[in-house]
Amino acid sequence: MDMLDLGGRKFRSRFILGSGKFSLDMTRKVIESGGVEIATLAVRRANSGGEENILDHIPKGITLLPNTSGARNAEEAVRVALLARELGCGDMVKVEVVRDSKYLLPDNFETVRAVRLLSKEGFIVLPYMMPDLSAAREMEAAGAAAVMPLGAPIGSNKGLLTKDFIKILVDEIDVPVIVDAGIGRPSQACEAMEIGCAAVMANTAIATASDVPLMASAFKAAVEAGRQAYLAGLGRVRDCGEASSPLTGFLEDR
Repeated sequence: MDMLDLGGRKFRSRFILGSGKFSLDMTRKVIESGGVEIATLAVRRANSGGEENILDHIPKGITLLPNTSGARNAEEAVRVALLARELGCGDMVKVEVVRDSKYLLPDNFETVRAVRLLSKEGFIVLPYMMPDLSAAREMEAAGAAAVMPLGAPIGSNKGLLTKDFIKILVDEIDVPVIVDAGIGRPSQACEAMEIGCAAVMANTAIATASDVPLMASAFKAAVEAGRQAYLAGLGRVRDCGEASSPLTGFLEDR
């Protein structure tokens, strides 16, 4: 069976849900509609004992992927990850180190440091990153279980603006490549899977849809279709036409 392998953990679904922009009541519906097995969460939403605890709205059996949102350097990312583990969120973590408050672009240098530190703490580390080959190689060497390059600025819904760079990562590194941030349509998620990405994460595109559960279902189908197309091998592209059936000549008038 074709499974997503993250640090030795196997998953059937390759659609990862970012839960940051959903109401707590909507979270369960989106997870179920999208066939999701992994869902991210901000540690601040998993406050222990609070009335608004997102953990109460995530179905059993879902693997939690806490993120280090708000961290400005490696040390802060480690602190947030350790807190998440103490709260019962497990040992898989999405590393986000962002010092740029305007564009919210990840700091690859600090992210590499965070990956190295968290790997030593026993975490399965999935770093959010700018799609740069040298940085991806450093993260892989530091112990990353996957890399999560952005497709476009976070929350923009602009799609695969960095497609060519993501394809380089797919071709050149050995850990899974998961597109994170910027995906705005199911067709873009499908395209990411067609070029060989291992999974796609989406949040804003679903949260801003008119019918949120239905859009989650559409993303599920798109990710599955894109994966099947990649495994099947995409057909060739030609500059000129080619008949679908052999032609020996045109029909003559009778």
